[in-house]
Amino acid sequence: MASSKSGACWLFKLIYIAFLLCFFAVLIFWLIFRPKEVKFHVTDATLTQFNFNTTTNTLYYNLSVNITLRNSNKRVGVNYNSIEAIACYQNKLFSTVSLTPFYQGHKNTSILRPLFEGQKDMSLQVHDLSKMDEEKSAGVFGIDIKLSVQISINYGKFKTFQFKPRMIYCPLKVPLSDNGTVAEGFKTTQCNDASFFSAPDDTD
Repeated sequence: MASSKSGACWLFKLIYIAFLLCFFAVLIFWLIFRPKEVKFHVTDATLTQFNFNTTTNTLYYNLSVNITLRNSNKRVGVNYNSIEAIACYQNKLFSTVSLTPFYQGHKNTSILRPLFEGQKDMSLQVHDLSKMDEEKSAGVFGIDIKLSVQISINYGKFKTFQFKPRMIYCPLKVPLSDNGTVAEGFKTTQCNDASFFSAPDDTD
């Protein structure tokens, strides 16, 4: 009976020691790399066509976007294994573009240039059309760009498994170009903070 209690006590101590070792290993690892989230900005957006045909319920569009990704980490790189850019108007998806996978090294700024062009059958309600008319009169449309990515992280020579973080969301106010000119230029817009390190699980 005493030996059984002694064995259980030793097992508990071993588990406790193993837990402490793992905790301090993770803490030291984190202090060495101190990962910072990648920052996303839309630095330019050009909209040359954005017309809705109420007879056929078809949206005709041509939108090009420049998105900068800044990785300010000194020892951490990001593998973008798949990237999908999504364009939405009034919470309705109208176009998706698959972008080329790439690796972003430490202390690096990368640029994505998705181009959305074509037509999309959409169902817009009366209030949607009313808002669209208002924006058309103002010459500026509210368009949301989202980035859905699957990534893995390089901590030095160690590479994590692939995972899908929360979507990057960029709410834009894009002026409509008229013969290549706009009344007021596009203003650089910051997207929501990435969650590559703080909350890696996809919640969208």
